[in-house]
Parts: sequence; C-alpha cells; structure tokens
Amino acid sequence: MAKGPVIPDKLERWPVERLVPYERNARTHSPEQLAQIAASIVEFGFTNPILVASDAGIIAGHGRLEAAKSLGLPEVPVVVLDHLTPAQRRAYVIADNQLALISGWDDELLKGELAELGELEFDLSLLGWGENLPTFESEVDLSALDELEDPTDELADGVMKALQIEFRPEDYEEAKALVTAARKRGDYVGMKLIEALSI
Repeated sequence: MAKGPVIPDKLERWPVERLVPYERNARTHSPEQLAQIAASIVEFGFTNPILVASDAGIIAGHGRLEAAKSLGLPEVPVVVLDHLTPAQRRAYVIADNQLALISGWDDELLKGELAELGELEFDLSLLGWGENLPTFESEVDLSALDELEDPTDELADGVMKALQIEFRPEDYEEAKALVTAARKRGDYVGMKLIEALSI
C-alpha cells in the first residue's frame, strides 16, 4: 500500500528562546517586512505556526519568530516536523518560501475584495503590500521597443547626444516602463521612443 503524505496532528507552544534559526537560511526579511508580519500577528493572531524539527531547529517561520520577538511574545505556536530527513529539512526551507512566490492573483476578484474592505474601513496596509497597493493598471505595450535602433554608428568617436523630454502626467507611467525596458535591453532611448508614445 502506498504511503500517503504525513499530516502533523499536534500544535505546541514553545518559548521563543528554545527555537534555533537555520544558519543557512537564504530567505531575507527587511525591517519593513518584519514590521508588517508583526502588525499582521497583532491584527489576526498568530495564525501560521512556526515549523520546527525535533531538535528545535526552524524549518519555516524565521520571519514570524523575529516578529514575535519584536512584539515581546514569550511563546509561539509550533508544529514539529520530525518525519523529515536532513536533506528534506534543508530543501523545505527553500520550498516553503518559493512555492508561495509562484502563485498568482485573479485581478478582478482581488480588486473587488480590496474595494469592499476599503468600504468597511479595514486597514489595507495590513494585507502585505504596505502603502503600495496594486493599481490594476493594464500592462504597458512594450512592442514599440522592438523598432528602436542604436544610432551610435553615425556619431563621431562614439559621442552620443542627450535630449531631455518632459512627458504629460498621463504618459508618465507608460514612458517610465518603456525607458526601463529599453535600458535593460541595452537599447538607445531617443526619438524612436517619443514616436512610439505618440507624443
């Protein structure tokens, strides 16, 4: 009979001093993110336990532990994953973070939820974006960059002329996206960009 997935059946509360961070954890947490995690714990409770091995080594939840410490919590909820091999433990430290990153959003549903939460006067900064909530603007068409040419062959000694352009406010985001994409490709940004923006 095939063995099914292991489902831990016990939630425990451990003192924060007992937990041992994994010294090779490649995931980083900025002070801003830790503050957001702490604010989430205050608002919603400690809903996501820290995953540990039987030797108290953290497998997932380094950021949650730091946030708990910043809040002065003496204990945190943990789930002990004592069924993992040493290799599986190391791999899951990475997988737990990466698997969350590759999910997406249904923009229309998310837009509606954010709007309704806003009407309920819920603090939307607690949702993980901070003050940078999604704008749901349509993606900028970057196909105009395909026609950009490098004019340096016609300039003596590789000297390039600069042109300062002031965009209308309604064109700024599109211009910014086009310029950023062009620079990443190493393209020259000039009159072709202006023509592409129809300015």
